[in-house]
Amino acid sequence: MRKLLAAAAAVTAMLAGSAVAQEPVWDANKVQLQLQQLGQGVYAMVPAGANELAPKGVPLATTSGIVVGSRASLVVDTMLNQRLANMVLQQVRTLTKGAPTYAVNTSYHGDHSFGNHFFPKSTVVIQHEATKAYVDANFAEDVKFMLGALGKGRGIEAARARTGDILVPKGGMLRLDLGGKVVEVRDFGFAQTGGDLWVWVPQDKVLFAGNPVIAEKPALPWLLDGHLQDTLDTLTRVRDFLPADATIVPGHGRPIATSGLDWHIRYLTALRDQTLAAIAKGATVEQAVADVDVPESRGYAIHGWVHKQINVPAAYRELKR
Repeated sequence: MRKLLAAAAAVTAMLAGSAVAQEPVWDANKVQLQLQQLGQGVYAMVPAGANELAPKGVPLATTSGIVVGSRASLVVDTMLNQRLANMVLQQVRTLTKGAPTYAVNTSYHGDHSFGNHFFPKSTVVIQHEATKAYVDANFAEDVKFMLGALGKGRGIEAARARTGDILVPKGGMLRLDLGGKVVEVRDFGFAQTGGDLWVWVPQDKVLFAGNPVIAEKPALPWLLDGHLQDTLDTLTRVRDFLPADATIVPGHGRPIATSGLDWHIRYLTALRDQTLAAIAKGATVEQAVADVDVPESRGYAIHGWVHKQINVPAAYRELKR
């Protein structure tokens, strides 16, 4: 958590020195979500402008998902605040004439789970057991992190902890039949938080990824909790699991092809190999930050923060050990 709070401070400092001083990387009071159909009864709720902005490396708001069967429905990620949660709920009501049966949190991060508090009590919340443990112990600190990263006055102050009714254990998988539509909620291993869940819809070959796939190239994985090698292993495992023609819905962007996952794997591989080479030469962490470079990643608008302030130091600490 100390790392996360430091990361929030870094984001705030970065923005304060920019042309949009004191503005968050995306404003939860202004985001509009657009419904995109990916299969029969399978939808992504994508931030408006994603088609233009995501390929340019502009950070986008959280992407949600909706899966509808003949007798039940499921939401992937309940969003950051009441305004965004209500956008998702209204879309579910339009599609089903009712409230969502299930809501899955792909991680404990507030922009994926604070909306739990605003969903109906009848909605069954599904989390990883590690996510519930984290929220139980650190909810107030996570609110502080989200306020630092995404700004005050965006509805974050109204967040209240609501944890899972059904918990997925480490390495576990939960299969739900929504009525003619099967959904699998899977733990593939550590990918960003240690409590990451992926939502797979096999009939339509759609995978909701959450933050382990933050967005398409040039966006980067965020090693906020470290675990470079574990993250690389997990993303490789996911790529090998997926059919070549599957669709991946990232945590913050428009849907991408399975091949889009290769960029994240290439970046982490280059980060690992270059950092190992720097350590072998006796480099300090500061020298490694200066020397480790993946040119393709520079197009990410927050490259300086994610690559230099988060990822390289995290890789250095892990590989130095």
